Amino acid sequence: MSFTYGELKQAIQDYAENDETTFVNNIPIFIKNTEERILKNVQLSLFRKNVSGSMTASNQYLAVPSDFLAPFSLSFTNGSGDKVFVDFKDVDYVQTFNPDATTTGAPRYYAVFDIDYFILGPTPDSSYSSELHYYYRPASLTVGSDSGTTWLSENASVAMLYGSLVEAYTFMKGEQDMMQMYFQNFTQALGSLKQLGEAKEVTDEYRTGMVIRPKQ
Repeated sequence: MSFTYGELKQAIQDYAENDETTFVNNIPIFIKNTEERILKNVQLSLFRKNVSGSMTASNQYLAVPSDFLAPFSLSFTNGSGDKVFVDFKDVDYVQTFNPDATTTGAPRYYAVFDIDYFILGPTPDSSYSSELHYYYRPASLTVGSDSGTTWLSENASVAMLYGSLVEAYTFMKGEQDMMQMYFQNFTQALGSLKQLGEAKEVTDEYRTGMVIRPKQ
């Protein structure tokens, strides 16, 4: 099963038996809140992204992508053409390691300095091509047309539906037994997504054997 944006909106109305204008106008918020819950609770390759950049000579800062949430890895290509990975630390560590920003060398450490920049230590002694692998928030289903789909709407449709219904019943102050049922269904769907993203996507049967789901 999969949903287009229009199909998911209609399913939420049908399950909730509510076509009141204020409710309908808030359906995009129900969907976006569900997407946010999945983003924050499940590690999926969907939420990973790579971007190329450049470390500038004598500049200890490297710009952060506008859609950046958290880092997975940062590397650069040195003068020999080798890829070198930089260790992630906190800001205090990097500044203590390299207290004088004019001291340059091949970067060994990086940290999130603020929402716009990483700080590097030591300050790059040359311009290096860099590659950042990071955690980001994909575009919401709600920004597209009614015929549009996303990876989540096509591959996590159960979680999208029941998560949206939890949000819908919270909005309506609906019956607690229905709320509990929808929440349980959403929790089960999240568990299946975690099995995919945190076990199946990061292993193969040849090396590790079959992924076995814990017995309930």
